[in-house]
Amino acid sequence: MFAIVYQFKFPGVSEAKVAAGFCSESLGGKISEYDFFGLNILISQSGDLNIHLKFDDVASLKKFEQDSDKLLSDLRKSFVFKENKVAGVYAYSYEKEAVSTGIEIDGPAIVRN
Repeated sequence: MFAIVYQFKFPGVSEAKVAAGFCSESLGGKISEYDFFGLNILISQSGDLNIHLKFDDVASLKKFEQDSDKLLSDLRKSFVFKENKVAGVYAYSYEKEAVSTGIEIDGPAIVRN
């Protein structure tokens, strides 16, 4: 699995929250176009905004990288922040899947000993 991680350092949490909304809308709308395997947007208490984009293959990652400057240009024009971008390969990744263990019963239940 391949990934790009953007690290944006904003002056405060308020700016990071607004930027997170912008990124959620602009990147979330591109999930199928760029074939994202995963998209995570995190805000820290100190005003950091981290965006993790996961890709299944190099072709999808490269396609996104070609257009990434255009996709994030409005963000860069609207806010003052420090930016760091890292591309890499996941060495280890674990995510617990949500599983429903409930059982639906229609009608009255009969309990037998």
